Amino acid sequence: ILASILSFIIYWIIRDRYRVRNVNGKHVFITGCDTGLGNSLAKWLDRKGFCVIAACATEKGSQELQSCSSLSLKTVNLNLADSNSIARAVVFVTEQTAGKGLFGLVSNAEGAAPVGPTDWLRIEDFHSVLDVSLLGLIEITLKLLPLLKKAEGRVVNLINARGLMAFVGGGYSLSKWGMEAFSDTLRIEMQHFGVKVSIVEHGFFKAEEVNSDIIEKDLFKLWNRLTPEIKDSYGEKYL
Repeated sequence: ILASILSFIIYWIIRDRYRVRNVNGKHVFITGCDTGLGNSLAKWLDRKGFCVIAACATEKGSQELQSCSSLSLKTVNLNLADSNSIARAVVFVTEQTAGKGLFGLVSNAEGAAPVGPTDWLRIEDFHSVLDVSLLGLIEITLKLLPLLKKAEGRVVNLINARGLMAFVGGGYSLSKWGMEAFSDTLRIEMQHFGVKVSIVEHGFFKAEEVNSDIIEKDLFKLWNRLTPEIKDSYGEKYL
């Protein structure tokens, strides 16, 4: 038993010391790079020497990222709720990799998430989250799989761990649980091609501190559009 435990510890130490060598020419595509975790990761990988392709939702985000990065970092505009935008981004990534394949895909996206009881919500409130944080990420992953298989690359899905605790209504938790399931099945299927699939469950970051004023404003917005019947069933005291 002691020998097994010691062997496991040695394996764990060796595994955690593993670093990717010869990063020159290795392309990594990251979504959600305007701010927050995606932005920080793009800068960090750029400093390490990777060929970073950063997807930003706004032109302002692209310009600010390029202004503090090396010339090798490229940006592309991406709206994950728009299939045409996804297709254009895939073409851009294909051109940038120039037949080498894609070494890494890092999926990081947060759709707008109204917070409130489920029957205060409409189907479009679910779409505003799921179209970006679930279906959009799945679509761009599917379209980039040929490049990932060519390079025997890896998929890393960044999933906010607070989304795995379903304590509010809406699409936020649904999108996180959905990405977990998608990642787990994809991992098994891609083993045959040498493509690794990982999940990083992260928590709060300083850049993502909850603004209670915004949550309260959104809550009242939901309340004000309710029918009189639903308002009466909850009452002002509940609000």
